[in-house]
Order: sequence, then structure tokens, then C-alpha cells
Amino acid sequence: MTRTLLFGVVAIALLTAQDRGDRPDLSVVGRIKTEAFDNSQVMDTLGYLTDVYGPRLTASPEFRQAADWVVQRLQGYGLENVHLEKWGPVARSWSLKQSSLELMEPRYAQLDAAALAWSDTTKGPVTGEPLVTPLNPNGRQSQDPKKLEEDLGRYMAAWKGKLRGKIILTAPAREVRPITQPLFERYNEKQLSDIGVAPVPVAKLSDLQNLKFPDDPDEERRFVQSLPAWVREIFADQRRQLTVKRVKFWRDEGVLAVLNTGDSSHDGLVFAQAAGPYDAKEPLAPPSFIVSHEQYNRIVRLLEKKVPVKLRLNLQADVSGRNEDSYNVVGEIPGGSKKDELIMVGAHLDSWHSGTGATDNAAGSAVMIEVMRILKTLNLKLDRSVRIALWSGEEQGLFGSKAYVKEHFGDPETMKLTAAHAKLSGYFNVDNGSGKIRGVYLQGNDGMRPIFEQWLAPFRDQGVSTITIRNTGGTDHLSFDDVGLPGFQFVQDPLDYETVTHHSNMDTFDHVQPPDLMQAAAIVASVVYSAANRSEMLPRKALPQAHPKVRLDTAVGGAQ
Repeated sequence: MTRTLLFGVVAIALLTAQDRGDRPDLSVVGRIKTEAFDNSQVMDTLGYLTDVYGPRLTASPEFRQAADWVVQRLQGYGLENVHLEKWGPVARSWSLKQSSLELMEPRYAQLDAAALAWSDTTKGPVTGEPLVTPLNPNGRQSQDPKKLEEDLGRYMAAWKGKLRGKIILTAPAREVRPITQPLFERYNEKQLSDIGVAPVPVAKLSDLQNLKFPDDPDEERRFVQSLPAWVREIFADQRRQLTVKRVKFWRDEGVLAVLNTGDSSHDGLVFAQAAGPYDAKEPLAPPSFIVSHEQYNRIVRLLEKKVPVKLRLNLQADVSGRNEDSYNVVGEIPGGSKKDELIMVGAHLDSWHSGTGATDNAAGSAVMIEVMRILKTLNLKLDRSVRIALWSGEEQGLFGSKAYVKEHFGDPETMKLTAAHAKLSGYFNVDNGSGKIRGVYLQGNDGMRPIFEQWLAPFRDQGVSTITIRNTGGTDHLSFDDVGLPGFQFVQDPLDYETVTHHSNMDTFDHVQPPDLMQAAAIVASVVYSAANRSEMLPRKALPQAHPKVRLDTAVGGAQ
């Protein structure tokens, strides 16, 4: 090939990329940066979502109040068709009003503890004696439904008839290890480079019956995360069934209350989620608390010394007797020449309840609200319509986004698609804490690599360098990916998300980094602007196969 011909081929390729809108308009990017950095409202939004309206448990009055406030916020920014979109009902409403856990004998102490969602009330303070009744031989809950069912069978046989009126401790004492790793961390270049390396290829999963779960808890967690989303959902359903069975046993046995310490609760941190079933068709768990390791261990040691122990607890919550409707918040900026085509941004608005849901995920919600404000304030030309959706039910299993995708785009169980499926160009999500964006997960979509390389290039001096083919799980972009739509989650600095704030009582406004949210809003707004004005729709992967729900009593080991 001659030098002239080579130059011509390269020039044509560059012009083609530019024609598609893959090269960002740097003058617009500059305007977006100025608006995002100089006139930011992201922390003001975050303050309302956390200090005023947090926490925001799915189906609770607090979530509905937060959603109503978001509707007003988006309408105030000039968005159109802003509304609450109902889905469900899937969960009973549970709103915590008061909780306490106290050691009364042999000495008084107020314990670091958090009530667990969807546990029953005590109808006033109650006092009882604790009893250690470990659910699992090693004190750590496996992810393997077979092991869990075996453990539960042994547990029920061992403790039947022995638990009436007792406050049961469901784990042995936990070792409190010195903290040798930093609690707050930003990715270094080596870590980002490692994230950018493609995963080792593995054969397609075909045998659910003979999956071998690693014995080491950390390895087991990594193994489960490597499984396809539809397989993880099967296992999650089986674990939910076993939880219902365990709760029914405790209720039948007359358990007064349940205490646990979790895997990570230490130094006054408690990581609180649900006590048991959220579905009103199932019984509430007995009043349940997570206690910090240090204070939980003290109770265990006293009991081992045969020292009499008494605990007093109080749990008051407003609990509905039926499942309540849940809502996603939706609004949009109509497009121009291609207004029937769509770009979506989203984050989950729901949270757990012991903190105020700041890093998980008021941060992502505030970023996406700010993205819409920036686009509207600058009055940028958008060929495609841009829609924001803030989800509920994410913490229970991506329920809000799954319901929305099934209603509007397609059903992953049948792969029956709607006409709108062909009109959604892409979905962009933020939900990995409040760390600044360092890149993006391509979710196996090789066609997006050259596009993101150009879109993110203006932010390289802000640390955005990693475009990885890897998948990342656990949040709402998966609902879009499950029906073959381009859905993306950004790579974010970890900060103290996994070590301190994620689902903990410290998930509060003070653990959010304002410059990081401002940076994230600028990047997402720039990406959305480029995607909305690209001449072509974003490239897609091949459509996935349908994944009908497998019978849970035959999929893995016969969970009933």
C-alpha cells in the first residue's frame, strides 16, 4: 500500500468516526465542565436526598417522599413528562421509628446495633436471656444453596423445642483483626491497568447440578460474582426460600429476638440489611439486630463463662400488612431530529436504612439529576431524547429496573421484544459509591471501545484512563444488558465504599467527596451529549438467549 493510499484510508476512517459523532465537540465539553464545576448543584441535591429524605427503603413512606421531591426537582429544571412510574407491588412497607439494644446484666451498656429491615416490632421494651445458636458450623454463611439447606436442617433438628422466649445469637464470636489495609483508597495506575486486562476465557456454564463452590469465603464471593446473572438469580431465589423456612421455624419456636454480627461489623460499624422476607405473604422475622463484633463477642464470652446475661431491646416500626406499590422516577428532555430514539441515564434511589443512603446510592442519583440539569441549563442541541430513570427495589434484586425494562423493552425470560427495544441507543449508570469516574466497563461490547476512547479523551487529565471489556455486576445496567441493550456502569475510585459505607450506619453525607461527584456529572453529561447526537445508534452485542426461570426444586440440590 502506498503512503498516499494509507493516508487516505486513515483520513477516511477519522472522518467516518467524526461523522458518527464519536469525536466529542470540545467546545461543548468545555461548556459542560464549566457548568458542572463552577455552578454545581450536585451536593445540594445530595443533601436533600440524604439529610432530609434519607434513608429510602423500597416501599417505605420515606422512599415515596424522596421520589416526590425528585419529581419537583426535575420539573424545576425544566424536564418534561416527569412522573412516578408504578411497578410491583413486591414488598410490605417498613418504616423504623425507634430501636435500641442494651446489656442490662452483669453491667449496663448501650450496644452498637442496628435493627434489620422487615423484622417484627417488640410492642415496647422486652428483656430476655441470650443463647448462642450458630446457624453454620464455621459461623459464616455460604453462598451455596446446598450447604445452606444442609446447615438449616441440622440447625432445626438441634434446636427444636429449646428456643422459646430466648434472644438467640446466630453466630459464634468473630475475630477482630487489626486493620492493616487503608480504609480509603483511590485506584493507582497498576490497579487500573489490571482492571483493563480481559478476563481469562472460561467454557460456557452448562451444569448447575455440579457447581463446586470454594470453601474460602473470599474466593466463594469472587466465584459467585463470576457466574452469569441468571444463575446468581436462581441461587438468590433459593436462599430467599431458605430464609422463609428459617424465619417460620423461629416464629413457631417462640424466639423472642435474633442477634447477629455480620461479616464486617466492627469499630462501631454495623452493616444492616434485611432480617427476612419483605413479601407480605410471608411472616415477619422476629425482632432482629446486627451488633458490632466487639460488643457481640463480649456477650458470647460472658455466656461461655456461665455469667448470667440479660438484654433489653426495643424495636418500633410502622409495618403494613400488605405489599405496597413501588415507583421509579422518570423524566426526559425531548430530542430533535431523532426524538423517537432514546438515550437513558439512571441510578437507584432506594437504600438500606441504618445510614442515610448517601454513597449507595444518593450519590449516583444526584449525579444523574445534575446531568439533566446541565444539559437543560446549557440548552444543548440533542437529536435524540434523553431520559432519566431513578430506580427503586435495586437493593432487593434490581426489581425496579427489571420491571421497567420488561414493560418497555423486552422480557429476558422469553426474549420477546417491544418496538421500543430498537429505539434505545444506550443506558448509562452510576452506582459504585461516590468515587470519581476512572473509566468504563464495556460489558463485553467490543464495538464500544473506540467510541468510549474518543468520548472520554477530554477527561484523561482527570484520571479517566481505563476502558475494560470486563463485565461488572450488582446494579441496574444489567437489566438492560439482559435483553441485549447497550448498558454501561462506570469504573469509579473505591474510596471507603466497601470498607466503611456500603450498607452501613456510616453511609452518610460526610463520606461523599464533592469534587468526585462534580467530575462524574461532567463526564456523564459529555458522554450523553455525544451519544444523543451520534449519527448512528450505539453498537450492540448479539441478543442473549432467553433464560426462563428454572424450577428451584430441581436447579440445584432440591431447595424447598
